[in-house]
Amino acid sequence: MRAMILESPRQPLRLVDVPIPSLNAGQLLIRVHACAVCRTDLHIVDGELTHPKLPLILGHQIVGTVEGIARDVHNFQIGQRVGVPWLGYTCNSCPYCLSHRENLCDRAQFTGYNLDGGYAEYTVADHRFCFPLDPSYSDWQVAPLLCGGLIGYRAYRMIGEAQKLGFYGFGSSAHILIQLARHQNRQVFAFTRSGDISGQEFARQLGTVWAGDSDVLPPEPLDAAIIFAPVGKLVPAALRAVAKGGVVVCAGIHMSDIPSFPYSILWEERVLRSVANLTRQDGEEFLALAPQVPIHTEVNAFPLTQANEALDALRSGKIEGSAVLVVE
Repeated sequence: MRAMILESPRQPLRLVDVPIPSLNAGQLLIRVHACAVCRTDLHIVDGELTHPKLPLILGHQIVGTVEGIARDVHNFQIGQRVGVPWLGYTCNSCPYCLSHRENLCDRAQFTGYNLDGGYAEYTVADHRFCFPLDPSYSDWQVAPLLCGGLIGYRAYRMIGEAQKLGFYGFGSSAHILIQLARHQNRQVFAFTRSGDISGQEFARQLGTVWAGDSDVLPPEPLDAAIIFAPVGKLVPAALRAVAKGGVVVCAGIHMSDIPSFPYSILWEERVLRSVANLTRQDGEEFLALAPQVPIHTEVNAFPLTQANEALDALRSGKIEGSAVLVVE
């Protein structure tokens, strides 16, 4: 099969022919149709997430059809369409797994990081972490829901019933979650990198009540904010933007260092917290909710062989919505 391989950090991916992976117990062999490109992929390529499996096939927003089933798997069928997310394995025995916090599992493995992912024509995945997908979505449209949607949804759940929301970084996750927020009659204020006029206009088109630079205060205090951009200096900015008792959620797996800030902007019972990975419950809930809204993803499609170009476009902020690799 063809695959785009990362051989070492800070180097372009290389197109190579490798054997189709063989099935182990509990796994599905999946013919990949599409794989969305995530900022986490960039963190791996750029060496910001250390100790990936090398050589590595990136990609953890995988959509494909089942072409092989291990003998001990009985809940999937050949030809069934499935999605594969970031969380690819948990031990089911550590204190976190036993307390319904499998996203924090001590021995977790992650698709496209510890496990080969979807920048290829085939992949294998633990059937426990594969989701059946709603037929109303095309392969391209549903792929971004598997991380931008799922991790975004976990962060969104952390803000409770907040009505005035700030989204810092208006990329794949934000453009998905604003649709859920509007469906629930909440207001969203969008913050983009300074001077990103096109990004702010994109946010307004999707229904934000305000869009502006991330280094300015919104026109009124927020009830909560979610930071999607991996930029540590946004933490004090968001804390200044939320009202008393407000919540600031850091949604990324990696962030640059957070600068020191005065206690006064955290005081008055403001909350600062992070989100790590996802649980299968997050996936089941969100993938059932998305077609009810319905959530529509804005997709920028690239062929598999242009994975490097897709990553570069994401790095430079040229993607509105989500980038998706299409595997012909």
